[in-house]
Amino acid sequence: MANVIEIRDLSKTYTGFKLDNLSLDLEEGTIVGLVGANGAGKSTTIKLILNLIRRDSGTVRVFGRDNIIHASEIKQEIGVVFDEPCFHSILSPKHIARYMRSLYRDWDDDLFVSYLRRFELPDNKKIKEYSRGMKMKLSIAAAMAHKPRLLILDEPTSGLDPLVRDEILDIFLEYLQNDRNSILLSSHITSDLEKVADTVALIDKGRLVFHQEKDVLIDGHLLVKGGKELLSAVPNEELIGIRENRFGFEALTKNKSLTRRFPELISERPNIEEIMLFYTRGNHQ
Repeated sequence: MANVIEIRDLSKTYTGFKLDNLSLDLEEGTIVGLVGANGAGKSTTIKLILNLIRRDSGTVRVFGRDNIIHASEIKQEIGVVFDEPCFHSILSPKHIARYMRSLYRDWDDDLFVSYLRRFELPDNKKIKEYSRGMKMKLSIAAAMAHKPRLLILDEPTSGLDPLVRDEILDIFLEYLQNDRNSILLSSHITSDLEKVADTVALIDKGRLVFHQEKDVLIDGHLLVKGGKELLSAVPNEELIGIRENRFGFEALTKNKSLTRRFPELISERPNIEEIMLFYTRGNHQ
C-alpha cells in the first residue's frame, strides 16, 4: 500500500532540544502508535506534520504532497485531536458545527450529530459544563465529521477512565474498516496501543529508536530475570538494558537462546511499555 505520511531526515531545534533527522512512514490503512517519554519529540513531530511549526530541514509528505506547499488541501483530509480540547469553553456543539462547516468542504452535520448521540453528548450545553471524557469525545466527533482520510491523535485517551478509553478505541477501529483511512496515534498509555496499533515507533531524545510491526516487536524481545550471581555471567552485549534490584536484575534481550545457555534465568514475554522503558531508561550495555 501507499504511504499516507512520509517523513525524511526531519530536524527541528529548540533551546535544549533537537529533533534529529527523523524518518518515518505511515502506511495507508494502518495505525502507527507513537511512543516516548515526555519531551522526547512526539508532539514536535506531530506539529511539524501539521505545519503548525516550521521545520529546519528535511521533508514531510502527506498523501504524496509536500505539507507546506499543499497545506490547505492536506488539512481538508486530516482530522486532529490534541490532549487538551481546543474549542473555547463557552461554545456548544451547535456553535462548533457552524464553525467547522465553514472550514471543511466535506463537513457532514448528520454525521456529527450521529457521533454526539453515540457519545451521549448534549448539543445544547456549553463545553465548560462537560467532563474531561465528554470534551475528548466532542473533539473526536468534530475531528471525524468531515470524513478525513487521516486522523492525527495526540494523547486522545489521556486521563480517561478505562471504559471511556475502550469506547474511543472502538471508534478508531471502526474508522479503520475503510482501508483508505489511517491513524497516527501518540499515546503514553501503551496498553491502548497493544489493542489497536499495527506498528509502533519509539522516539527518544529527538531520535527514532525503532519503528516495527507491533507483533514482530514484542515477539522479537524477551524479558529475563535472575539473581545477582547471574548478572556477571550473562554477556552484557546480549542485553539491551539492565535494571538491578535487591533480588537481582531484569533485562531485555533479543537473544532468546540465553535461556537455554542460562537455564536459571526466568523469561517473560514483554509488553510495549517494558520494551520502551528498557530502550530509554535501562542501563544500556
